[in-house]
Amino acid sequence: MIRKIKAEDKEIYIKMAHDFYRMPAVDHPVPDSYLEKTFEECLKSDTYAELFILEWEGKVAGYGLIAKTFSQEAGGMVYWLEELYILEEYRSKGSEYFRYMEEHKEEGVTRFRLEVEKENERAWKLYKRQGYDWLEYDQMIKEFC
Repeated sequence: MIRKIKAEDKEIYIKMAHDFYRMPAVDHPVPDSYLEKTFEECLKSDTYAELFILEWEGKVAGYGLIAKTFSQEAGGMVYWLEELYILEEYRSKGSEYFRYMEEHKEEGVTRFRLEVEKENERAWKLYKRQGYDWLEYDQMIKEFC
């Protein structure tokens, strides 16, 4: 089962997101204060981002985070599948999240987009099976925090 996050999920979400950002497949950790900001934003509104809890047989199995943007290039709204973290014992269940997102996307969403480290073979193979393909250009960023 996949559901939107609730206030009582804060502790388990923070723990999972903290663990996510310390995995070898993630480029760099982020402060836990960022995780808390994300949680609070998603409780307040789903305009820019949404958090989901993944459950399997009544137990928390992971979480997913999407960010929403408008893209002229895509001709509409884009869901950035920002994060998908599945606890080790449930890792074979990841495709359920993609199916859910496609079935529940808002009207006007024309593209899903995600990032993956090429070294994270297990993840990108899952994404390829879901119909995702490589976007062959690099991104650049400028940080303000």
